[in-house]
Amino acid sequence: MPRLTRSLAGVLAFSAAAGACSYTSRAVALPTEEAIESSTLYAGDGALVHTFHAEENRRVIPLEQIPEHVRDAVIAIEDERFYRHNGVDVRGVLRAVRTNVAAGGIEQGGSTITQQYVKQEILQDDSQTVERKVQEASMAMQLERRYSKDRILELYLNAIYFGNGAYGIEAAAYQYFAKAAADLTLPEGALIAGLIQRPGTTDPFDEPELAFQRRQLVLERMHANRLIDDAELLAGQETPVVLASTVVPAAERYPAAYFVEEVKQWILDDPRFGDSPKARRDLLFGGGLRIQTTVDLAAQANAEAAVNAILPDPNGPDASLVAIDAGTGYVRAMVGGRDFFGTSPIAKLNLATQTRRQTGSAFKPFVLAAALAQGIDPASSISAPACITIPIEGAKPWSPCNYGGGGGGEVSIAEGTVRSYNTLYAQLMMRVGPVAATEAATTYGIRSPLEPVPSAVLGSNIVTTMDMASAYSTFANRGIRVAPVLVTRITRADGTVLFNHQHRQAKVMEAGLVDTLTSILQQAIERGTGGQAKLDRPAAGKTGTANDWIDAWFAGYTPEMATAVWVGFPTPEDGKPKPMAPPNTAIKVTGGSYPAEIWQRFMASSLTGRPIIPFQPPTTTSTVPPFASIDTSPAGELVADLPDVRGYTVGDAVDVLRAAGFRPVVAPATESEAPPGIVVVQSPAPGTAPLGSVVTIEVTS
Repeated sequence: MPRLTRSLAGVLAFSAAAGACSYTSRAVALPTEEAIESSTLYAGDGALVHTFHAEENRRVIPLEQIPEHVRDAVIAIEDERFYRHNGVDVRGVLRAVRTNVAAGGIEQGGSTITQQYVKQEILQDDSQTVERKVQEASMAMQLERRYSKDRILELYLNAIYFGNGAYGIEAAAYQYFAKAAADLTLPEGALIAGLIQRPGTTDPFDEPELAFQRRQLVLERMHANRLIDDAELLAGQETPVVLASTVVPAAERYPAAYFVEEVKQWILDDPRFGDSPKARRDLLFGGGLRIQTTVDLAAQANAEAAVNAILPDPNGPDASLVAIDAGTGYVRAMVGGRDFFGTSPIAKLNLATQTRRQTGSAFKPFVLAAALAQGIDPASSISAPACITIPIEGAKPWSPCNYGGGGGGEVSIAEGTVRSYNTLYAQLMMRVGPVAATEAATTYGIRSPLEPVPSAVLGSNIVTTMDMASAYSTFANRGIRVAPVLVTRITRADGTVLFNHQHRQAKVMEAGLVDTLTSILQQAIERGTGGQAKLDRPAAGKTGTANDWIDAWFAGYTPEMATAVWVGFPTPEDGKPKPMAPPNTAIKVTGGSYPAEIWQRFMASSLTGRPIIPFQPPTTTSTVPPFASIDTSPAGELVADLPDVRGYTVGDAVDVLRAAGFRPVVAPATESEAPPGIVVVQSPAPGTAPLGSVVTIEVTS
């Protein structure tokens, strides 16, 4: 017997003996129903947003209303000897250990159903000490002497957690299949039973393949225990998983749903609100809490309206948005997807906090900030060819290219930021150092782990929308970092303060250096790649487009607010990321198109009526003058690659051609089925052409 098996067997044998003979920590007693009071969540201005009711996550039903095949599924995967042991099953533990060792992971649990119930509902303690396991075993055997097996199973099935806020089999049946437990089919009951051990890992909404595999295992265990026959096993395993797709009635919806869910999960996960998951759940759903948050319902409505206006197609790309007050860190708006209450399997997945995507060039300001901190003058020039090869010690050479294949000669770092030259920034990254650059991003507010590699400057790392909004808010706050805040105060029903937010800030960059960075990012909006984000007030920001148009970003700020917008397809297609290019989308989506347009709509509407606040001007004269032009060679002698801009928006096409050293002329297209503002013809055709020559692009009107 392997050492691990012998060790666990010894512990459980000792536990059983101690529980039967001598260990009596306390008499077992079923938890009693306490008076419960709903908790309420309020917006920043005190408006009621949502009420957390206890019945939202637990519905108690008698055992007779739970089909026998559902009970059998749970017993087969969790405790196949349930009706044959006295509360502790050493033999079952040994079998589970052997199975898990052979599988290289957790396929079966060791605790009996009775022990699981004791741990969750009576002890409310997840600790794994020998003393706690002995106490758990002792109380499980006491419970078995006092109550029938059916009563214990009924208590267990009404209490165990099945994921997504569902406690008990009835709540789980409605959560995943929109039906009562009494109506669950065999494969549906098997899927739910499979969630008990690892509800987060095998969540059928987030991990459908893992949930499916787990369901198949449950059916196999039922067959091995002769609870279903061959025909039932085959039919059950061939049945596809079809989750609930009902639309939540309008009366049950509430505003800022992704924000509310984020607050809910924060309370359920934070040990400050209870020593166990059950204690925290009981507090939230029945403790009469008054939760004061930072959300601005008007800003939230503006954010959702901006996304819906730019991305109206439910089959098109989705978006996430986070807006943060720079001085306080208060999160004022959060869009986590198209519709939290929708029918999509990922409707409740928060794209702003639960998914990470490549940032593209929206990462470049962190490298620029690190360069400024090292004393590098943004007016100094670096070459910006179409492509460049950089040797990397101990690795293959790195060969980045500019977006669209264009390039220029020697340009300043500031101008290279405005034009988002990848080859210029690749060289700057090697001078600054990948470690210094990624450490700067972390210091400014990125919380996702970052790999200090050269390609990080072009957005190879994956981060959340919350990360980007937080880090850019540090720029807006002139180098003072304030962590994002969703909740300011929580009180009990009697007024006792349970949580009170304490403002904390840290100076991470000199204000004068931030002012220089901001002046450059202002030009990125005024005349660079972020032109679609222009406001009627000072604003700074940066576009980002990942390779193959997989992810598109715009992150920017005014002196009072920072907002980050991500656009992309949330789920892969045929196992690969889905690009935002024809035929999937009408245009090749860049950070300067949909994300910048969403950002502009949201910021313009949310800042309407507020005083116009200017940025602090740079205290140095090292930045390039406003509206500085790019140096180009005269036409005739030198030739260069002429990029293909067909399918681009007119703004992006003009930027790409100018960056490549050509002079674009816009003309109306005679006839085309493309959407307005798209380049359909260019002359000369892509290939090579004299530098500085005219390129005519025909654009749909």
